[in-house]
Amino acid sequence: QVQLVESGGGLVQAGGSLRLSCAASGRTFSSYHMAWFRQGPGKEREFVVAISRSGVVTNYAVSVKGRFTISRDNAKNTVSLQMNSLEPEDTAVYYCAAHRTTFDIAPLSAGVYEYWGQGTQVTVSS
Repeated sequence: QVQLVESGGGLVQAGGSLRLSCAASGRTFSSYHMAWFRQGPGKEREFVVAISRSGVVTNYAVSVKGRFTISRDNAKNTVSLQMNSLEPEDTAVYYCAAHRTTFDIAPLSAGVYEYWGQGTQVTVSS
């Protein structure tokens, strides 16, 4: 089992940047796909980006591709999300998620991920 704690959220103006981090407990972090999802006000939770166990495979939502970058450090049990050129539409609670696997893939479906953090609020003002 793994516990996930997000940090780095906050208030930023449109066009600005934020870096989110997700710290995972346990000694088998490299056995997990990791992903970020978000849920905006009045919206369904949606996929943002995922990264495979090794970090080689990534998948991005179309809405964030070219603006957001995911990375992971398996030695430090962390996954990060660098968010640039933020837009008001990016306002949401951002959740880190994990799925233990033997495959080096980066699934997009929320149903795959069995472990979730509590979320961190990102607010982008216009």
